[in-house]
Order: sequence, then structure tokens, then C-alpha cells
Amino acid sequence: MNDGGSLAMHAMIEGYHASGWEVFLLAMNTSRHYVPLESLPALYKQIGFESFDINTDVRLLPTLVNFFLSRKPNHAERFYEKGFAAMLEKVIDNFEPEVIQLESVYLATYLPVIKEASKAKIALRLHNIEYQIWERLANEATTFKKYYLKDLCSRIKKFEVNAWNAADMLIAIAPTDANVAAAAAPEKPVITIPFGIDTTAVKPDKVNSRWVGYHIGAMDWMPNAEAIHWFLEDVWPDLHKTVPDFEFHFAGRNMPGSFEKYEHDGVTCAGEVADAKAFIADKKILIVPLRSGGGIRIKILEALAAGKLVVSTSVGMQGIAEAKPGIHFLLADTKEEFIGHIRWAMEHKEEAQAIAAAGAAMIRQEYDRSRIMSRLIASMEQLLA
Repeated sequence: MNDGGSLAMHAMIEGYHASGWEVFLLAMNTSRHYVPLESLPALYKQIGFESFDINTDVRLLPTLVNFFLSRKPNHAERFYEKGFAAMLEKVIDNFEPEVIQLESVYLATYLPVIKEASKAKIALRLHNIEYQIWERLANEATTFKKYYLKDLCSRIKKFEVNAWNAADMLIAIAPTDANVAAAAAPEKPVITIPFGIDTTAVKPDKVNSRWVGYHIGAMDWMPNAEAIHWFLEDVWPDLHKTVPDFEFHFAGRNMPGSFEKYEHDGVTCAGEVADAKAFIADKKILIVPLRSGGGIRIKILEALAAGKLVVSTSVGMQGIAEAKPGIHFLLADTKEEFIGHIRWAMEHKEEAQAIAAAGAAMIRQEYDRSRIMSRLIASMEQLLA
């Protein structure tokens, strides 16, 4: 439950439950991101809950069959399983929901099952715009990979737009994503509900935290792996020469073994860490070199809330409209900007600390979970009226 998507889903479930709504969660426990049920928080014993184990691994033969014999995106077909469809029908029949919220666009492959079994309103949450992620990755790829990714992007876009138009309400995490969805599905209500921070539970950055850089994120998500590869290959050699005492630590689930080769000249690859909070607790500067991806980076919101200094690309900050460069964070889209900002921060720690403090204040004002959930509940009640 450490990756951004899981945190966002948990926060919303917790928010609905705290607001007095009766909640039932039917969850896919995927092979790629398997979670032992005994490790789940106590909340999942207080709501209705069932899980379904499903193999969503990318396999060569099904991928080839999909590419040549189907027009659906491979992602949607990997998430379809007859056993889950049957369980979904059973849960709907027993629980009789008024609203069914889908937390992934690929679950829209079950819309025919849902509409046959229930007259509930369907809310689709947009954690990001999926086709944009693959579009950016395709633009940076070469040869056959580029051709495949462009084809995949086209399929995802068609599937995604159809899903938006089939739902009754769209819940975007980022305002930029809300604008895209509203243009493609003009008849559907679209609301922006960002990830909410429980500001009362945030532990502020330690006074004695070290002025070193860190990054943590799922490394089986292509944009993360691509970002760290670019940072360590293109930025780090010159950054290390410019600021030789600066250290960079990175961690993440399913860390490829190939990243261990970067462990020198101040770089530490921590692999998959048991406690993400402990990993970041004593580190001051969050480095976000994302060059593709969408939605909102929850790790950035958490870092800002804790008073960390964030150095990020425009893509990384996408969706956090209230964050202003030079006021709440440092914006770096090029190698030279990353080097310049990190050097400045190391030489002007008081001024850098003031930026971090301003970021924390902005999060308390704009991303407090209780305020955000109040807005969502009001929109849901309007949908049901």
C-alpha cells in the first residue's frame, strides 16, 4: 500500500467511510502488485470487503494475440476475468449499491456486466489520462517499439474516451486531466478531487534531516524507470562534479537489477524498502525527474506536506496547480536546471528551507482531506438527487 495509486484509493475509501457512507470494496489482488490480506489496515475489517486474485502479468503469447487479432488495448484484456465478473455480479446483487466507483479505466471492460446487474450510478475515477502516458513514451521510443506503442496509445485513447462517455460521473485527480475528459465527454459531469492529505497526521520534516536527494516510486511503472535512468545517465555525472558532496538515494518496488550499476559517486540504490516513511524521514530533497506520466504525484504532495524541498519537472508537478515554482518548489526540466537548482539549494539552505515551508503551508490550505471529501460527498449527493 505504498504506491501512489493504492494510497489514493485508500484515502477515498477512508473518506467515504468517515462521512457515514456504507462502503463495499471489491478489489483485484493482481499478480504484479500482490498484497497479503493480513497486511491491510484495520479499515478493511470495518467495511464490506472481498478480493479476487488475478494474473495481470504481461505475457508474450497473449500480447501477440491481442496485437494481431484484437483492437482492444492489451491492458483492458489483461484485467478481464470471468471469475471476477461473476463475483462482481454477486456483490452487486447482495449489496445493492447506489453508486459504483471504478478506480481504473481498464475496469470499464466490466461495464456491460455492471449495467446488466444494476441501475446504480457509475463514477469513473481518473488517476491520470492513460493514453497521454503512452503517447509520451511512444514519442521517445525508436523502431518497432515506437510503432507498437503508438498503436497501443491509439487503442487506449479510443477505449478511454468510450469509458468516459459510458460513465455517469468522472472524478479527476488533476484539473488538467479534468479538462481533457470534459472536452472528450462534454455531456458528463466532471469534478476535480485531488488526493487529500490528512494534515493532522503528517510528521514534519526533521530539523536535523540531511540535505541529500531521494526518489521513491514503483520501478515497474515505466515513467519512473525512464525518469531515474535519465537522471542518473544524463544529469548525475555533471551534478556530481558540480556538487561532489551531494548524495542521491533511490528506492522502489520491483527495482530492476540493472539499476545497481549506478551505485557509485554518491548514489545509493536501496531497492524495495520495507518502510517507505523511514526511508525518506531523514532526507531533505525530493528529486522528481519525470518526463512522462499523468495524474498527480502523491509522493510529491506528501513530501510538500512534510516540509521537504521538491525539485521536479513540469510533468512531475502536473496536476498540482496551486504549487508555484520558486515559491513552493523548484522547477527543473533540463539537466542544467537540475544541476543549478540543487547547487543553489546546497549553498542557500535558509532560502531553500523557506520554499519548503511555503510548500507545506500550501498543502495544508489546498489539499486537506476533510475539505476535499466534503466537496466530493456534495457532488455525489447531487448526482443521486
